Amino acid sequence: MITISILIAVPAIAAVVLLVVPFARQAAGYLALLVSLAVLGGVIGFIYRFEPSAGYQFADNVSWIEPLGVRWHVAVNGVSLAMIAVTALITTCALGFALWAKRDRSHASAALILMTEAFLFLVFAARDLFAFYVGFEGMLIPLLVLLVVWGGAGRKFATLQVIAYTAFGALLMLLGILYLGLTAPNGPNFDMAAAIGRGGDWVFFAFAIAFAIKSPLFPLHGWVLPAYREASPEVAAVLSGVASKAGAFAFLAVLVPLFPAQAATYAWVFIALGTIGFLWGSLLAFRQRDGRGVVAYSSIAQMSFIVLGIFLLSDRGATGATFQMVNHALVSAALFLVVGWLETQVGSGSFSQLGGLARRRPVLATVSIILGMAALAVPGSSVFASEFLIMLGAFEYHWWLGVIVSLGVVLAAMYMLRWISAILHDRESGLAGTLNPLDLKQGALMAILPLVLVLIGLSIVPAQLTDRVDASAQALMSAAAEEAGR
Repeated sequence: MITISILIAVPAIAAVVLLVVPFARQAAGYLALLVSLAVLGGVIGFIYRFEPSAGYQFADNVSWIEPLGVRWHVAVNGVSLAMIAVTALITTCALGFALWAKRDRSHASAALILMTEAFLFLVFAARDLFAFYVGFEGMLIPLLVLLVVWGGAGRKFATLQVIAYTAFGALLMLLGILYLGLTAPNGPNFDMAAAIGRGGDWVFFAFAIAFAIKSPLFPLHGWVLPAYREASPEVAAVLSGVASKAGAFAFLAVLVPLFPAQAATYAWVFIALGTIGFLWGSLLAFRQRDGRGVVAYSSIAQMSFIVLGIFLLSDRGATGATFQMVNHALVSAALFLVVGWLETQVGSGSFSQLGGLARRRPVLATVSIILGMAALAVPGSSVFASEFLIMLGAFEYHWWLGVIVSLGVVLAAMYMLRWISAILHDRESGLAGTLNPLDLKQGALMAILPLVLVLIGLSIVPAQLTDRVDASAQALMSAAAEEAGR
């Protein structure tokens, strides 16, 4: 029987093999894609076997670093399984896009993407704080290499920005983890269950700052735009689609359950920052003049919206935030891949060089409209369902918060309509008019299509996700909600 540990080990081992064995370029790409498809199949098996009401499942719990009380303790509940599933899907699509794009040193880039997947799986499955830290910070190593080696002209500055922000958060969280683990009542113990309710406000904020940087949450988002602009499209898809979700997931699955009293006391801080980030990110997304800029700032806005939903400390907010994490992962990853395809065909993602691409390109137009409708949260879409849950939770918290959040949803519609119009419907101009690119097809389409199909599937049957995450999200939230009197 496949266990969570095997699921983590397979992409990690495959990454090492790709780095060590001198495969030909195409062979390395196809092998990495095959491994990611096998991992995705394993995740689907977990989804089929998962029992929503049974709490954490498929656990492995063995001694890892015995003198320090560190254990290899991994397990999944509904929330973490949802994040593992979307990570497996986006990794597969990213590898498919890289294979189509014929990256230089493809064996190394494919290996680093698989290594990122393994670290992310550990983040979502870890039940030991030390193991969680290894995954949470370890995923940055392959991502930084991917950014600095395969990124754009400004990749070095972007990499330094990421390092500067995340190193600060990493140090703070490490101090908090060491304090909790080494001051456990019965000797060193880093198990999350043993840390519940321990540690003061400083430990709470040490974790919170690290999670806010990764999310990214206003005002700790300064690394986002350089990284998203300079990363190759498939790396930007992983960064925006799932790496950023590690921070939001950690708020929900680590911070709130471990520090319920502090979460209840300081919830207003994160609700305020989430609201500001949602509105501010949406306004800046509307003002951007290129596809990547719109997706980058919209990601800041949506991640702020998700954090807001988490700190409503309600069942609806928690379920809506989890659902929105999945939806935004799918939408943002697909949008970055579409923008990446446009850049390869036209040579630029600037709106001044695009326009009128709906003509004679029915596949591109169809994919863009579906993604646009999803991002617009059109009634009937899965994004509408998740945003509605968070909005309902906001109105239950206070009517004025619900009104402000509703304004943010309107702003989101504005920037997405501009994105669609600038690419598909404005007059054909610049490089797009000169080069007359072909329609979206073949390898690039195959990399984007699975994300679109899953979005359509969740729009038709959203209960396939919500039924699996409801009980887990409520369990994670229950102690803090009780502290807050909700």
